[in-house]
Amino acid sequence: MSVKLRHYNRKTDIKRIGEFLVEHYQPENRDGNFFLPAWEYALTHPYFKDELLDTFGVWEDNGEIAGVAHPEMYPGEAFFELNPSYPQLKAEMLDYALKHLGGKAPNGQRCVLAFINDFDQEFEALARAHGFEIFPDFARPMTQLPIPCPFPSITLPDGFRLQSLAEDNNLKQVTRVLWRGFNHGDEPPDDDMAGRRLMQSAPHYRKDLNIVAVAPDGNYVAYAGTWFEAINKFCYIEPVCTDSSYRRLGLGRAAVLEGVRRCGELGATVACVGSTQPFYLSMGFKKLHTCNCWRKFLDR
Repeated sequence: MSVKLRHYNRKTDIKRIGEFLVEHYQPENRDGNFFLPAWEYALTHPYFKDELLDTFGVWEDNGEIAGVAHPEMYPGEAFFELNPSYPQLKAEMLDYALKHLGGKAPNGQRCVLAFINDFDQEFEALARAHGFEIFPDFARPMTQLPIPCPFPSITLPDGFRLQSLAEDNNLKQVTRVLWRGFNHGDEPPDDDMAGRRLMQSAPHYRKDLNIVAVAPDGNYVAYAGTWFEAINKFCYIEPVCTDSSYRRLGLGRAAVLEGVRRCGELGATVACVGSTQPFYLSMGFKKLHTCNCWRKFLDR
């Protein structure tokens, strides 16, 4: 065994690491790694800064990826993707995070936020030994829904309808519903089309699985991004939002369920989402585990 650490390769690693995540996926996310869709979503998100790629660490054994340490979207984050045959890399990955993945906390102090699954007691013990402490504010739960067959009917208020972006990919409307749905304000900037195009450039992004609820006036008022992972037969849901003027009408729920239904027709057996909000639990999603945040300040 000859494991070597290298830098992230901008030309090939989005695909190679994606294949690695698919290969080592275990049912109910017991591998503890990112899902392929979550990996692609993060790297094609407008908030992701390209210079963060220079901080990614990749471990290889004779050309095969053994592990990856990386932020998701912001400096200071540390996520760990691991081939389960290489548990000895966990301590080295934490050392790497402390040396290369630090960032400023809101109070101005530099820290590392290491995200470790609650079922990985070995990794948690290593985090404690490295001086990390649990930081519950940033815990990330994962929930799962078995996809029923036949799928129940999906209802909408009169005058509203569901459609996919394959039917009408109106980028201005997509931008508007995401802007309003995530409470950024009333109307989005006019120059955000590049961000929308970037989000749709992920290798496994499918317009036919991105669902919007359309109001009687033609505006998109709810959005559910749905991703189908064909090898392991699951779907992943991100992002989801509803225009603040149209909440509590069942529109977001309908958009989510339509995306799940379509993935079920493609062969998915379960749907996953990184949330325990009542919105999802009311649909039947059940908690699988929590990826806890462990924090260590670097300036003390």
